[in-house]
Amino acid sequence: MDKKRILASAVVFLILAVLVYLQYRHWQSFDWGTFWAQTHRIRKIHVLHAIALIYVGYFLRAVRWKIFLQPVRPKAKMVDLVSPTVIGFTGLALLGRAGEFIRPYLIARRTELPFSSQLAVWAVERIFDVGAFTVLMVLAIFLPSALPAIPHPEYYLRFREGGFLLIGVVLLLTVGAIVIRRSGDAVARWVEERFGHLSANLGHRTAQKIREFGRGLDTIHGPLSLLMLSAVSVGMWYIIALAYQEVTHSYGVAALEIPVSQLLILMGASMLGSMLQLPAVGGGSQMATIAALSSVFDVPPEMAASCGILLWLVTFAAVVPLGLVLAHHERLSLRKLSEESHHAEEAEINGPPV
Repeated sequence: MDKKRILASAVVFLILAVLVYLQYRHWQSFDWGTFWAQTHRIRKIHVLHAIALIYVGYFLRAVRWKIFLQPVRPKAKMVDLVSPTVIGFTGLALLGRAGEFIRPYLIARRTELPFSSQLAVWAVERIFDVGAFTVLMVLAIFLPSALPAIPHPEYYLRFREGGFLLIGVVLLLTVGAIVIRRSGDAVARWVEERFGHLSANLGHRTAQKIREFGRGLDTIHGPLSLLMLSAVSVGMWYIIALAYQEVTHSYGVAALEIPVSQLLILMGASMLGSMLQLPAVGGGSQMATIAALSSVFDVPPEMAASCGILLWLVTFAAVVPLGLVLAHHERLSLRKLSEESHHAEEAEINGPPV
C-alpha cells in the first residue's frame, strides 16, 4: 500500500473513531446483553433470501454490462461477465477503493478489449446507478403511503429536499453526458487549456477522463439500448431494496417492519456512509445505517446496531465467499489484480494526449 492510501486510511479511521465515540456517548445505556439477544433471534431464512437477492443484483450488473458491450462484443458470454463482477465486488469489499478497478480490468481481459474502453463503461455505469436510485426515491417521496408515513414526519421535508437535489444532480449529469457525447474532444481540449496553467498533470488527467467518459457513452447504441439499461438499473436497485426488507423483517419485530419505499432512506444512508470505509471492516456504512434506524425509525439502539451490521454483512460482505472461491479457481490474486488495474489506469491517463 502506498503512502497516499495509508494516509487516506488513517484519516478515515480517525473520523470513524470519533463517530463511534460520539455514538457511544449518545448510547451510554447501551445494553450488550440485549444486543446479542436481538442478534440471536434473527430468522435465518430471511437472511438467506436477502443474500440470494443481492446475488441476483450482481447478475443484473453483468447483464447491464453485456448490453454496454453489444456494439463491440455482441456474442460476449455471461460467464465472462458474471465471474469478474463477483470477483470485482469481492475485491472492493476486502480492499476498499484499492479494488474498484478490478471488475473493468478483468472484463477487459476476458473480452479482449482495451482496458480504457471498460473503464469508460464503468464510469457511465455510475450515472445509471444514481439515476435508477433517484427514480425509486422520487416515487417514494410522492407516494402518500411512502416517506410521508415515516415515524418522524418532520424528516419528510428534508428527504423531499434531498430528493429534489438528487433530481438536479441527475439532470446535470444528463446534460453533461449529452454535451460530452456530442462534443467530447472539444470539451476535453478546453479543460486541458483552461486548467493546464494551474497544473499540466491536472489538466491532462481531467481531459483524459472526459475522453474516456465519452467513449463509454458510445456504448449506448440507440433508444432501445438506453431503455434496456434504464430498466435493468431500476430493477436491480429495487431488488436491492427487497434485500434490505428481508434483513429488517428477519427480526420479527414491529419497529423493523419497514416498507420497501421507506427503506430507500437506509439505502441512501448506507451509500453516503460508504464514502468512509475501511478495507474489509467497513465502518461508515454501518454507522450511517444505524443512525438512520435509530433517529428516523425509532428503532432501539441495540436492535439498530444489530440490524445495521447485518445489513452491511448481507449487502457488502456476502459476496466475499463466492468471490474468493472463483478467484482461487481461476488462480487470481486480488491484491495483484488491484495493483495491475491501478497501474493500467495510470498508464491510460499518463499516456500521450489524444
